[in-house]
Amino acid sequence: MAEVIKKDYDDKGNLIYYEDSDGYWYKKEYDDRGNEIYFENSSEFWNKEEYDDRGNDIYYENSSGYWYKTEYDDNGNLIYYEKSSGEIITYF
Repeated sequence: MAEVIKKDYDDKGNLIYYEDSDGYWYKKEYDDRGNEIYFENSSEFWNKEEYDDRGNDIYYENSSGYWYKTEYDDNGNLIYYEKSSGEIITYF
């Protein structure tokens, strides 16, 4: 089992960097509300996310080319979902 070499945290206690003795590492970024908005690792995988003011996940994209976006009404109900394959779903 790999030994943990390094862990770093931001000022809010979120783990922002991890590295082990096998050479695996990852880093993360967070928005002001503590939502993870970026992830990247030593395997060249990354993803990023966006959130609205209510904390709803409104956009996701990764290094494989997959993405989705969503929209919510004023009550926080999901009303629109679209993904990279072209699928679109509307909720009423």
